Amino acid sequence: MHRKPHLPSKPCAHCRRPFTWRRKWARCWEEVRYCSERCRRESRQGGGASWA
Repeated sequence: MHRKPHLPSKPCAHCRRPFTWRRKWARCWEEVRYCSERCRRESRQGGGASWA
């Protein structure tokens, strides 16, 4: 059985929810700012969290 080791995480720049490291971000983890494509898209339109 595969168990995830303790992976690094950081808060999303848009929704402020924590998200964890993914293998596809291995080479660019320092540049990743958003947890999802939706947060990235919404931050470019309105700027700032939608709940604030």
